[in-house]
Amino acid sequence: MSEDENKNENNEQHRLHKELPDEVAPEAADGADHADGAADAETPAGETKAPSLTGRQRLAKGLWPPRVSRAQLIVAVLLFVLGLGLAIQVRSNSDSSALRGARQEDLVRILDELDDRTQRLGDEKQRLEGQRTELENSSDQAEEARKQTVERERQLGILAGTVAAQGPGITLTITDKKGAVQADMLLDAIQELRAAGAEAIQVNNVRVVADTYLTDASGGKVSVDGHKIGEPFVFKVIGKPQDLEPALNIPGGVVQTLEKEQATVTVTQAQKIVVDALRPAKRPDYAQSSSQ
Repeated sequence: MSEDENKNENNEQHRLHKELPDEVAPEAADGADHADGAADAETPAGETKAPSLTGRQRLAKGLWPPRVSRAQLIVAVLLFVLGLGLAIQVRSNSDSSALRGARQEDLVRILDELDDRTQRLGDEKQRLEGQRTELENSSDQAEEARKQTVERERQLGILAGTVAAQGPGITLTITDKKGAVQADMLLDAIQELRAAGAEAIQVNNVRVVADTYLTDASGGKVSVDGHKIGEPFVFKVIGKPQDLEPALNIPGGVVQTLEKEQATVTVTQAQKIVVDALRPAKRPDYAQSSSQ
């Protein structure tokens, strides 16, 4: 073999040895050793040959120091944020499903506590509703009591003569030119009217009440509760007209008695009679209410 061919073969083996790692098959290593020997012979004197690197060393040299580009840094940040969000979500799901890993005794205890709380809330709701109903009823009762009190006061005022009254009734007019009408005849007329259902009576300008009294006065006049009145005697009576007029016209009654004394008696029915003569409220000196 010529010298040029031998040199080309040695160069080819040396190139293969540089490309293949040390872990290659032994036969490749043997060929490489032969090529190294030839190469060493060609290495100039005084120069040190650089040691060859293994595959692992070349891999470590490629990884460190790291060469990070801007795009890789952005991707790393995004991956970190994504991982953090996933971790938070997993933590939240773990908290919300904490009861899944609870023991049966704990679940029973929690259920009992919820039932007790529900029962307490139901009782509180029922109590508040009862208070509301009681207050509403109390308000209604108080309003009804107030209305009844006002109505009762009005009724007692009419009977006591302290308030004016109006309603259907009759007007009884007695004309006595001879002065024959006496106090007892007028009192009989008042009694007949009361028995027939009269609710308010006024004679001339004097209100007739439960304690009204009549006496004869001089000059053919009659004194009603100390007030002298003369003819014509005008009775304004509130009550049912269909009951009041017949009570005066019964045989032997008021009308016939007055007509025997040659007095003129006129009875007129009306749907509105106004009794406006008033008496001052009188407080009893001795009588007191027996209600406690």
